[in-house]
Amino acid sequence: MYVCICRQVTDNQIRDLCRDGVSNLADITAKLGVASECGKCGKLANAIVKEFSKGANFIKAA
Repeated sequence: MYVCICRQVTDNQIRDLCRDGVSNLADITAKLGVASECGKCGKLANAIVKEFSKGANFIKAA
């Protein structure tokens, strides 16, 4: 699904960066340009990053 229409960024692209170690919206913005134009995608992009980090922490603890 597209998260950022302005930059044509999908949720899978954001998750791929999270798998590679990116853990905050600022780094996602720097790498993909998310939330750098109109900004409407920032909340969703940040939610994906937080969701991924919660899942990663759960996996590490197991």
